[in-house]
Amino acid sequence: MPKNNPNTERYIAIARACLKAINDTAADSGSREDKIQAVYQAIDKAFQAEFADYRQSVAIMATVLERISSGELDADQAAKLARQTIEQKPDSAKNNQMH
Repeated sequence: MPKNNPNTERYIAIARACLKAINDTAADSGSREDKIQAVYQAIDKAFQAEFADYRQSVAIMATVLERISSGELDADQAAKLARQTIEQKPDSAKNNQMH
């Protein structure tokens, strides 16, 4: 993954979590299925942590769109609210680098 890609750090964090889980389970005496499940859980936890900001941003943007679509705001208020919302997005979302 190119160093200038805004998701590189996110990818590395997830990969490290996966490798840590694999290393941690390698020494365990548990069953193969338990080890696989532990790795899957580590992957899921890493993804959840890395994409929490996106989920929060999407929720905020949905609320803003609902407010704008309600018709309660005039055009200037709607534009101002939209600009404020855009300014609060994560950097990688601003650059259209969602994956």
